[in-house]
Amino acid sequence: MKQSLHSLLRKCSFLLVVTLSLHFSSFSQDELKNTTEAGITVGPMVFLGDLGGHAGKGTTFIKDYNMTTTKIAVGAYFTAYPAPWLGFRFSLNYGSIEGADNEIKQKGGSGDEQTRLARNLDFRSKILEGTVMAEVYPTVFLEDDAEDVTGRLRPYGVIGLGLFHFNPQGSYRSPNGDTYWVDLKPLHTEGEGFPEYPDRKNYSLTQLNIPMGVGIKYFFSENVNVSFEIIHRKTFTDYIDDVSTKYVDPSLFAAHLSASQAAIAQAVSNKSALGYNTPGYRKGNKRGDPSQKDAYFTAGFKIGFRIGGGSEQRWRNSTHCPLLRF
Repeated sequence: MKQSLHSLLRKCSFLLVVTLSLHFSSFSQDELKNTTEAGITVGPMVFLGDLGGHAGKGTTFIKDYNMTTTKIAVGAYFTAYPAPWLGFRFSLNYGSIEGADNEIKQKGGSGDEQTRLARNLDFRSKILEGTVMAEVYPTVFLEDDAEDVTGRLRPYGVIGLGLFHFNPQGSYRSPNGDTYWVDLKPLHTEGEGFPEYPDRKNYSLTQLNIPMGVGIKYFFSENVNVSFEIIHRKTFTDYIDDVSTKYVDPSLFAAHLSASQAAIAQAVSNKSALGYNTPGYRKGNKRGDPSQKDAYFTAGFKIGFRIGGGSEQRWRNSTHCPLLRF
């Protein structure tokens, strides 16, 4: 699977380079200056996975969003516009995500959230991400006046390919009562890589994602604009939070890890107050849901600056939308 993902990344990168080369080959240096933009972005980054969620049965997307675990992400981007309706964006983003079962709100009684509350797992991770995306501005095809861009709104959609790095950590309470965060991947909390679980492979901390979303851009002038966009990342891993499948046999930690690692692994792999010997939290019982891959999204506020000077006719054509003027 890892090889196929890397192959896909190479192919998509090659196609992107060829496409950009074909578009830019007919542009002069001045034209390129007037069809490029750079800027920064900031906004919340939200994890969607096995941990945390709302009351009731665990589900996907906003239904399982815990506002208390929202963290801020920052980034920078560069966009080239080979055509008025099309942009190619390269961005780098850095942020944090987290999830915790103890953030789940109870409905009272024996709701569907009780098993997740009793599971009592948590995690946090930094996210470093690079993406290449296409921006599509459909309202360009409705434009008829390219003279004035100030005060214009333009909606757009984005989709592309990304590469991100993560490193899940879980909270660990030591025997002396201190609590600190430990890296979870080296602890093999679900037996990844253990010969006793041949179907549970070690996961990579660097993965592909598919960013997709929508946004709207407002032009203060030809040279300065602001945008708001929501971008969802579809991923191909279920281990961003180090939770995916079933509880492991805790005796195997001592067989495959050092004594100190085994003690920590046993403690963080099952934090249920009910313990390993309680039905529902024994080896082989459900710990996560492998049928749904993990995901995350950002809601970003962007400020962009055109690179180069002048009031190039081509740039004005790519920014004007008379149908959405204030």
